[in-house]
Amino acid sequence: MSQYKIIFTGPVGAGKTTAIHSISDVPPVKTDASASDMTKSRKAATTVAMDYGIMNLSDGEKIHLYGTPGQERFDFMWDILINGGIGLVLLLDNTRADPFKDMKFFLEAFGDFISKTSVAIGVTQMDLSSKPTIADYHTQLQASGLKLPIFAVDARVRSDVSLLVQSLLYSLDPGLAE
Repeated sequence: MSQYKIIFTGPVGAGKTTAIHSISDVPPVKTDASASDMTKSRKAATTVAMDYGIMNLSDGEKIHLYGTPGQERFDFMWDILINGGIGLVLLLDNTRADPFKDMKFFLEAFGDFISKTSVAIGVTQMDLSSKPTIADYHTQLQASGLKLPIFAVDARVRSDVSLLVQSLLYSLDPGLAE
């Protein structure tokens, strides 16, 4: 039986904890603490170490889901969590002041990992802010010379998060996604 590890990352409030909760087949482990800095203006609690869940595949294989803290001050956890990972799901919050800056930051911060694996991008909160559009994100990626799967997603909806995971698996190996 094979086991895989996928990392979820992105800025504070992008939906990492929610996405793992929506797709995990076991009750997820969360390491939330009360927000005490500028994060508290966005939400009451924030991930300080990791989120963890498991997605069971039909053939008995498992995908271990790890969510990183979104705050840069916890970036030491990023290197720990990517160890052994097969790919990255980057979640971006479309309501943030500059989601393109967030995208660039996380693609660079995880650049070495992505170069050895792959990445799929999900844009959340598009129901609250329709600008920028997914086409705008594609334009930004293409300007950086990147062709990556990117989707509008609702992190609360299992099928949306599943689409991200499937696209990541397919970009790694077309046979893995079946």
